[in-house]
Amino acid sequence: METLGSRTVYTNPWLEVREDDIRRADGSTGIYGVVSRPDFAMIVPQEQDRLLLVEQFRYPLGQRCWEFPAGTLPDRAAADPIELAHRELREETGLRAANLTYLGLLDTAPGTVSQRGRVYLATDLTHGEPEREPEEQDMRMSWFPRETFEQMIRTGAITDSQTLAAYSLLLLHNS
Repeated sequence: METLGSRTVYTNPWLEVREDDIRRADGSTGIYGVVSRPDFAMIVPQEQDRLLLVEQFRYPLGQRCWEFPAGTLPDRAAADPIELAHRELREETGLRAANLTYLGLLDTAPGTVSQRGRVYLATDLTHGEPEREPEEQDMRMSWFPRETFEQMIRTGAITDSQTLAAYSLLLLHNS
C-alpha cells in the first residue's frame, strides 16, 4: 500500500486522527483513517502471588474498569519506555520497583491505531503515595491473588484487552 497524501482531521492532547489517501496493490485508490497515539508502558505489579490492578471510569464505555497500571506522557510526548514505566507505576499506584522486567510488546489496535505498548513486570516494590493526574482522581487500586484475578477474567470483571494480553505475557514469562 502506498500513501499518496495525508491530512490531520482532529487533534487533542492525547491523540491525532489523520486521513491518508492510499493506492492499493491493484492500483485502486481509497482512504485510510489512522489514530496516532504515543506509545505506552503497562506495568504488572507483583508481590508473592498477588497482582495489583487499578480501577477507573472509562468514559467511552461509560463504566469503571479494572486494569494493570499503564499510560503515556502528557501532550503526546515520547519517552524512554522504562522511564515511562517507572513514572506510570509511581503516578498511579505510589509504588516504586527495584526491578522492572520486560515482558513484551503489544499493538493496541493495529487496524486503526498506531500506538504500541511495552509491558513490564514490577517486583521488589516499595510502597508510597500515588501522584495521580487530574483525570485519574477517581482511580482506586487493589491487590488480587492470582486465583481471584483469573476468576475476574472468567466472569468478565476484567475485559481490558491490554491487561489480558499483559497477563498472557506474564504467563509465558513464568513458564
